Amino acid sequence: MADDAPSLFAAPPMGEQERMVEAILFASVAPMTVPELARRMPTGCDPAEALAYLRRRYEGRGVRVVRIGDGWAFRTAPDLGHLMQQEQVETRKLSRAAIETLAIIAYHQPVTRAEIEEIRGVAVSRGTIDQLLELEWIRLGRRRMSPGRPVTFVVTDQFLDHFGLESSRDLPGLRELRAAGLLDARAMPGTEPLTEDDAPDTGQTEMFED
Repeated sequence: MADDAPSLFAAPPMGEQERMVEAILFASVAPMTVPELARRMPTGCDPAEALAYLRRRYEGRGVRVVRIGDGWAFRTAPDLGHLMQQEQVETRKLSRAAIETLAIIAYHQPVTRAEIEEIRGVAVSRGTIDQLLELEWIRLGRRRMSPGRPVTFVVTDQFLDHFGLESSRDLPGLRELRAAGLLDARAMPGTEPLTEDDAPDTGQTEMFED
């Protein structure tokens, strides 16, 4: 059917469309994109407009409608996050190699294994990549149009969601990561080396604990 062909049924009122989007996002275990919302809603609905109304309605509430990558989801308001903390948590601390590999992928994506090794100056073990893939913080990207067609790695929406980021552009600066002990003090290609006063506190690695 052509896009400009009239629908046999009128689209639900915008208030009802807003309720539909609210119900879908509330029940979804993962962020939903606008096309995914459209596929679940009746013909003629405008999920993008319904999302705009829903976001305004939840402004200042205990939960918000936030963008995560290309999708949308309900998340606790940042100032109330402390109420969600559990007294007993299971943590899996990433190794130094995994932290550095994850940071390199986040800041240089899409990046190949060889490029990661060139930046770190050491080989990347398969176990390090497998751990990050298992956490679903990285995924395989497109193959490079170069000899051997090597695969690239990029961070996932799960990574962005875990650290409360809307997109990779919201990542902290490299100097901030080093100051938090998440990267070695040695400079990465294209960056200025740190001075002695900027040496990282290697005890602060909680940001990358799951």
